Amino acid sequence: MNRDILRIAIPNIISNITVPLMGIASTFIAGRVAGSDGATTIGALSIGVAIFNFIYWNCSFIRMGTSGLTAQAYGAEQHKEYTLMLWRAIVVALGVGLLAFALQWPLGEFSLWFMSTGDSTSDALIADYFYTRIWAVPAGIMLFAFNGWLTGMQNAIVPMIVAILVNLLHIGFSYLFSIVGSMSIDGIALASVVAQWTGVVTMVVIITIMYSKRLVKVSWSEIIDLAAMKQFFNINSDIIIRTFCLVAVYTFFTKASADMGDKNILAVNTILLQLFTLFSYMNDGFAFAAEALTGRFIGARDVASLKRCIKLCIVWSVIIAIVYVGAYVGWWRDIFTLLVDSESANITELLAVAEQYIGWIIVIPIACALPFVMDGIMVGATRSRIMRNSMVWSSICYFVLLYGTGWLIGNNAIWLAFTSFMFIRGVLQYYMSDKLRDIYREAESR
Repeated sequence: MNRDILRIAIPNIISNITVPLMGIASTFIAGRVAGSDGATTIGALSIGVAIFNFIYWNCSFIRMGTSGLTAQAYGAEQHKEYTLMLWRAIVVALGVGLLAFALQWPLGEFSLWFMSTGDSTSDALIADYFYTRIWAVPAGIMLFAFNGWLTGMQNAIVPMIVAILVNLLHIGFSYLFSIVGSMSIDGIALASVVAQWTGVVTMVVIITIMYSKRLVKVSWSEIIDLAAMKQFFNINSDIIIRTFCLVAVYTFFTKASADMGDKNILAVNTILLQLFTLFSYMNDGFAFAAEALTGRFIGARDVASLKRCIKLCIVWSVIIAIVYVGAYVGWWRDIFTLLVDSESANITELLAVAEQYIGWIIVIPIACALPFVMDGIMVGATRSRIMRNSMVWSSICYFVLLYGTGWLIGNNAIWLAFTSFMFIRGVLQYYMSDKLRDIYREAESR
């Protein structure tokens, strides 16, 4: 079982780690753009990224919904069903991606108004970033569909290869456009366009080569079958609500940081959130393993393997959390200074601000050890309603803490709300699933 878990988790960890590393590299490059101080460009980049997180994460239902249903079809050896899932995911992803691109002006203007910093230079940087990166959105959403299907098919290698390719291209072209080419953060956005469309082409080629003999012939009428599409969207409607809440939390994290009126706090919160993201993407590798194996064992009606899989995924998640706590306790200053130009005039100020809040980054890995794995279990079991309800309640707690304590403890309120949100979500999922017994009954009754 550990081999099965690690076979899926390790490639996902490698591919996941490239995402925050790409974010860290982008922050590094933004802090060194010629003609601007590091805090301004890092802050503008963080807001631009937050806007696209709102778009992308609200489309991540395509990956989650595809993964769980595909994994169950794979476990039950339903070849036609997982073929149909691939085509349905592609159709939905392409439709959503083109719609988002077509609505770029209203999306952009509202986002720029809502996330405005009040500083004309910063707002102009954010606008340039948005209207450049919007060209990557259809490709990014298509990659969700491919990754979800491959995860359900128990294949973590191809997503890893493509993720590494995409993120290396992003880092390389970001440096080329923004540093060598003297662009600002719009160069980082343009790099995303080039990298993600390259990823889509690569994914199509690899899937065609690897799976052409395993996929069966299906008709267009079967792909858009109303009953099947209704099931797909019923599951995904819950995930959409769940993801909307998650994105709202991250968006208001950045907005609340900007509203503090101190560019050093915004920059420090951005960098510390990158450190949290580094942990979360590592732990997400075991969430992906839980997702793929839970769906597979439910489809195969293998309750004993399901229980062992869930138990061991939780154990691995806790181990990763302990490792990160140790790393952040011992070396947070070294890690932090990697993200900021050590020659910057305000490096001493940034370190002083970071020291006030670094305790939250040390606490968060322990608070988040359970919720990431629980997400994976619920996706694999297609328990989307539990995911939705737990996210809604934990989001309510987040906003109550954020705006109920902000006047009293300032920036600490942002981190208190965020940490509590993560912890409460995992606890609620555990109890809403009758301490996971509901998941085991699903496998027994199929």
